Amino acid sequence: MISLNAIILQMNGPQHTMDGWGGGFGVGLMIFFWLLVLAVIVTLIWYLIRKGSESPSGSSGESSLEILKKRYARGEIDEEQYRRMKNEITD
Repeated sequence: MISLNAIILQMNGPQHTMDGWGGGFGVGLMIFFWLLVLAVIVTLIWYLIRKGSESPSGSSGESSLEILKKRYARGEIDEEQYRRMKNEITD
């Protein structure tokens, strides 16, 4: 008795299907694509976490009082402003 698959094979020729891992090159590209997508997501999360952890005054780590002293030394603020701002910071 001839099976139905044998009849279809004779009529249509060999059929190549992706049963299981039989995809060959296509499966490799699919794995590469998803690894690339995962790498982009991880990089984006890392960047956002790193950006969020930076201090607002920059990466120098200067205190508010040090910045105020530098502004006074450069002449950006006068003595009255310096004393008032210093009292606000230290209180």
